[in-house]
Amino acid sequence: GLKTAIIEGDVVGGTCVNRGCVPSKALLAVSGRMRELQSEHHMKALGLQVSAAGYDRQGVADHANNLASKIRSNLTNSMKALGVDILTGFGTIVGPQKVKYGKVGFTDNVVTAKDIIIATGSVPFVPKGIEVDGKTVITSDHALKLEFVPDWIAIVGSGYIGLEFSDVYTALGSEVTFIEALDQLMPGFDPEISKLAQRVLINPRKIDYHTGITPARDGKPVIVELTDAKTKEHKDTLEVDAALIATGRAPFTYGLGLENINVVTQRGFVPVDERMRVIDANGNLVPHLYCIGDANGKMMLAHAASAQGISVVEQVTGRDHVLNHLSVPAACFTHPEISMVGLTEPQAREKAEKGGFEISVAKTSFKANTKALAENEGEGLAKLIYRPDNGEILGVHIFGLHAADLIHEASNAIALGTRIQDIRLAVHAHPTLSEVLDELFKSAKDVSNMGMFKYFEVFPYIGGSLDYHMHWIQVKAPASTSSPISEPVAAEYQGTSFPSLAIDIDSAAKVGEEIFHVNHGCAYSVLAAVSLCCDDKLYV
Repeated sequence: GLKTAIIEGDVVGGTCVNRGCVPSKALLAVSGRMRELQSEHHMKALGLQVSAAGYDRQGVADHANNLASKIRSNLTNSMKALGVDILTGFGTIVGPQKVKYGKVGFTDNVVTAKDIIIATGSVPFVPKGIEVDGKTVITSDHALKLEFVPDWIAIVGSGYIGLEFSDVYTALGSEVTFIEALDQLMPGFDPEISKLAQRVLINPRKIDYHTGITPARDGKPVIVELTDAKTKEHKDTLEVDAALIATGRAPFTYGLGLENINVVTQRGFVPVDERMRVIDANGNLVPHLYCIGDANGKMMLAHAASAQGISVVEQVTGRDHVLNHLSVPAACFTHPEISMVGLTEPQAREKAEKGGFEISVAKTSFKANTKALAENEGEGLAKLIYRPDNGEILGVHIFGLHAADLIHEASNAIALGTRIQDIRLAVHAHPTLSEVLDELFKSAKDVSNMGMFKYFEVFPYIGGSLDYHMHWIQVKAPASTSSPISEPVAAEYQGTSFPSLAIDIDSAAKVGEEIFHVNHGCAYSVLAAVSLCCDDKLYV
């Protein structure tokens, strides 16, 4: 019911629709078909005989462009149908709740609004010393147009963007050389997944790589001087047909007029709190101003921006909401695909060390999955990182057929706080790829009390007893508590018909302090001083 306007300086849809995930997936759809048709071993295993596969470069480019145009048109029509005003021009904040906009050289218009959301996105990041000409030295913006397919292309950066374009170019016949500044390929991915992906996606293909190296300069034809990323010592010189700069993206926040409201960017990103509210230079919240998506740097993914936008709308309509970014999945659409949600194993171990708990890892292979074997696509791995003491899912990583689709079961589990003890009882259709996750959750070992189990940390409380109606409950005092408890307080009870469990607590606290947060189930105390409130918190 809110009256809404969008100020757009280019075309509707932003990076994803026009210069990112949409056209790139069109190219990757082509590379997937080509790769399958070119694999004589794969075709023969399925009993198929296929003659040499070829492609029409312009036809492939048109497919990507047509898809972007179609999605852009659908978005535009949807917004018009919803009554959204589309205001053409570049927007600048000129004061609280006030924005001016217009095209360069034309008179500016000014609009006021109760709430303003900054969603200006990002642009390709180009390191210093590299000159992009849009022809032979290109960014992903240019590569998506597929104006030519080079015989040999250097790709600077081996993250999501670099990996996906290596998949496209090698399928279309190019040789690829990765240039990675860090000491290993695929930084940011779980190391075990990176190792397997390198064995499948890089080693068998026409790809070589240099790690710990940065490009010092480029020339025409494309001459790339390689220097050690740490010592800056000259290492090698490459003369290639093209170079793709895939070193990530930078926030597009220049010219927003943030100085007019005392907001200072941090490495170009707009500072925000957990509710996407903009923070000024003094650390104060700017009333009615939010920033979502790549411009705030929290998680540079299109669907993360969308989720942040929904969270902001919830807030401006009176419903508080905080997005759990650890539940937001990510995917790399190579062949096979890579997907992930939550923490990598090194990140989880670091968190466990700081938090004083243990983590465990479970794995399962696509080679045991009937559907994957039927597709002759048994190469793959799923990995689960979890807490054995309470069943909390910390991270899930998948490499294999349709990994990007499979990750959402794990993503939803993290978002909803579902524990392994619960999700391992879910039923999956057979034979489907989803059984990879079924086996993964069932393979988790040493989880405390493998039944219906709920876990809560107890903060300072008063003496008394709590009744909890559940199959399982464990309560313990955190190591950091200031209450006079020398040992963790713990109690366990297992039953089959929601029996009552009384937990004796002997400590001291003020009436009104939070005991613990209740996520599921029904709770009450035999003491009148304790009550379960409508905000799902149990108070004394």
